[in-house]
Amino acid sequence: MTQQHRRVVANIALSLDGRVSGRGGEYDMAWIVPHALSAVARAHMVKVTAPATTALLGRKNYQGFSGFWPAVAGDENAHPDDRAFAQWLDGVEKVVFSTTLTDLEWGNARLAGADPATVVKDLRTRPGGDIIVLASGSVIKALLDAGEVDRLSITLCPELVGGGARLFADGPAASWRLVESTPADSGALCLIYER
Repeated sequence: MTQQHRRVVANIALSLDGRVSGRGGEYDMAWIVPHALSAVARAHMVKVTAPATTALLGRKNYQGFSGFWPAVAGDENAHPDDRAFAQWLDGVEKVVFSTTLTDLEWGNARLAGADPATVVKDLRTRPGGDIIVLASGSVIKALLDAGEVDRLSITLCPELVGGGARLFADGPAASWRLVESTPADSGALCLIYER
């Protein structure tokens, strides 16, 4: 019997100049909102997360997501794709990377006991679906550096933010193949690349 290969998917929104946040710091992401709220981007999020049974989150995203998405899961007035994502996120195994958190209150969440690459190598030996990193730049960078990302899901926003944190810095070289490109009405592109 062969071991199932669990694909690691890095999902993130980027500006045209490769930023994950703007000049105002790590929470300067208002430029992403019009693109993330497009029907295409919402459907893209549901599509890329559906095969995943484990979500990897950094501390900041865990805290932001846990303060927002659980309420959306039960909100009958929420956009159907937002509800679907929220319900998936509520039920999925969540592995959180933090050196400061000691307790996680969101169901199915646990603190990682090691660095992202070590955790992913262990998760790959266990049964399950895709392992997806949700917008956590530091986790994605660590996994890219370790060669542990199989698929990149990028919402490329038509914005030049002119400063802020970049996702890609100098590091290991890698070649990727475009497997899907879907334009959104906001002008963003939902892109999927495979190694």
